[in-house]
Amino acid sequence: MKVVDVAFTGYPVIEMKRARVFYEETLGLTPKVFDLPEEKSWVEYDLPTGTLAITDVDPNWKPQASGPAIALEVEDFDEAMKHLEKAGVKITSELIDTPVCRIGTVLDTEGNAVTIHCQKDCHPDKAGK
Repeated sequence: MKVVDVAFTGYPVIEMKRARVFYEETLGLTPKVFDLPEEKSWVEYDLPTGTLAITDVDPNWKPQASGPAIALEVEDFDEAMKHLEKAGVKITSELIDTPVCRIGTVLDTEGNAVTIHCQKDCHPDKAGK
């Protein structure tokens, strides 16, 4: 077996309409919606390096704040965190300031952890660009 890429990062949602407001209006992501049978939903948000999917297809898959989290890279960390705080988004961790990046974790409307990340100019992926 040879893994060639990440297909998507998936998050379970309880209330699709409420979740879409968070991802589309609060975070500003553009959706692709896939029609599914039996009133279930699958929505994808294409990002430069992958895809984030939200879905309510499996009632046994529950949102959680302590599981894996997607990390969204932002241009301006302080502006992003102020925007999220102003929008009433729950910030769940101390803001972390490392030598190469800044990190904060928030909860989406469903209770899933979303990490906000900003590389500093000295970050190895940014150096030389």
